[in-house]
Amino acid sequence: MPRILTIIVIALFVLPDSAFAGSCYSNVEAEAEQGIRIHSELMVIGLNCQHMGKRKGMNLYSQYRQFTSTHANLFAKYEEILMSHYSKNGGGKPEAQLNTLRTGFANKISNDVADMRPDVFCSRYAPRITQASGMAQKDVRRWAATFHASHPVSRPLCKS
Repeated sequence: MPRILTIIVIALFVLPDSAFAGSCYSNVEAEAEQGIRIHSELMVIGLNCQHMGKRKGMNLYSQYRQFTSTHANLFAKYEEILMSHYSKNGGGKPEAQLNTLRTGFANKISNDVADMRPDVFCSRYAPRITQASGMAQKDVRRWAATFHASHPVSRPLCKS
């Protein structure tokens, strides 16, 4: 048994980093995942707080839908990047993997909704939609490319 463990440890140090590339994200892939997380969270906020935040005659869910429409090409690109990553790195069914990722993000923030009174949740999270609604694409990308320990990506970043 110790001999097998020794061989495994040696292999970890000898194999090139590319052998482990499937288990990590490039910066672009990490940004794409964060972009999908942001979009999924905004959807849940908009649905739960749609009664709030009238701006230019639109409630929060309408603002979310406008944000989605304005940045549809960016979110489509993010989806394409992630499905390409899933295709190249196994696991099968890239679209199903993307749907699972989106569902996980939506469930996480939905748990926050369930843990708080609706008015507390909405007062805390609703401003995100109003803020996002005023963002240019470069600002949305900068937001998605900013990584926080409280919102880690699901895979580690690959070594540069």
